[in-house]
Amino acid sequence: MIQAPKSQEKITTRCCIVGGGPAGMMLGFLLARSGVEVVVLEKHKDFLRDFRGDTIHPSTLELLVELGLLDEFLQLPHQELRTVQATVEGKTIPIADFAHLPTHCKFIAFMPQWDFLNFLADKAKQYPTFHLHLETEATDLIEENKQIVGVKAITPDGELTIRADLVVGTDGRKSIIREKAGLSVQDFGVPVDVLWTRIPKDPALGEMSLGYFKSGQFMVLIDRHDYFQCGYIIPKGQYESIKERGIVALQDNIRKLAPFVNDYVKELKTWDQISLLTVKIDRLRQWYRPGLLCIGDAAHAMSPAGGVGVNMGVQDAVATANQLTAALQKGGVGIDQLARVQRRRQWPVRVIQTGQIFVHKRLINASVVKPAVIPPFILWLFRQVPFIRRLPAYLIGVGPRPEHIRTK
Repeated sequence: MIQAPKSQEKITTRCCIVGGGPAGMMLGFLLARSGVEVVVLEKHKDFLRDFRGDTIHPSTLELLVELGLLDEFLQLPHQELRTVQATVEGKTIPIADFAHLPTHCKFIAFMPQWDFLNFLADKAKQYPTFHLHLETEATDLIEENKQIVGVKAITPDGELTIRADLVVGTDGRKSIIREKAGLSVQDFGVPVDVLWTRIPKDPALGEMSLGYFKSGQFMVLIDRHDYFQCGYIIPKGQYESIKERGIVALQDNIRKLAPFVNDYVKELKTWDQISLLTVKIDRLRQWYRPGLLCIGDAAHAMSPAGGVGVNMGVQDAVATANQLTAALQKGGVGIDQLARVQRRRQWPVRVIQTGQIFVHKRLINASVVKPAVIPPFILWLFRQVPFIRRLPAYLIGVGPRPEHIRTK
């Protein structure tokens, strides 16, 4: 990977992307393959980070098909989820079946996000117009005559100034770019948070369900072959009171939800093994200013519900490249072109976030307050009518208005 030259204090480029997550790396790759000079800033020294989304959905895998990269990508270690199930009060309910999706890959691929990002970086750096600067943290925007014209950043060797025709903020839900740009955020509020941890898995167990509802509690287990990634849902703001009850009480609750974890749950011995993930859903009212655009979580923070965050960011990146590449090949990007990106992506974001808000407020939130979570008729419908499972499969696996790669 290309590092920022130690002697360089100023850079001029067509596009400066702040944030080396899925949206930033995909956009950088697509622009570079079209000959656009692009600089990607990543504040960490590598992509190795815990608690990043690692679900690669069929819509993203379809983009890799269009790029001619799927076969190579699937050679990386991964797991394939072809159906989604939930266990409600001890009864397993099929929720989604990806078998009928109009895509080449009819499964969700589970892969550590750093492997996905390294894959994109390796492909992008094959193009001479792509430059990845690690350990380079954006600190401010450069504005002239009400136009964003660049970014200020710090590196291990000092301050770096990047002048650019377009700055794209892909630096996540705590985006410094959207903060410095003064873009207005609409926060929808989420009533729950997640305790995130690992539980060793009995090697004799096969693949297990994802969601577990029981006695007013809810938990997600992601099967990683030799361990479970566990997301235990708690009411927002209750972390400290749960800690006061003790780690043994948490172990007991997890075992009640998923008895098959048995004594493996006792490997959770300290709270240092558990991380609190703050769940958030928000959206910028306007994603752009002259010379600047935000996409991915920087424009619309997604909840973990459905695991769609990575894929929405990638879809944003493809739409951005489709809309802006021609202009960037020649020079700057007009405000109307930036507005077209928001118009293109705002509707699918609203659809998904509306669904996530419903799930959190009507289903998951209920599960941590009342024992009755899902109406029995709905459970019966999903068990007895296989066709019903196609709708959540499409919304999760493909989503509204999927994007496609345009030719260079």
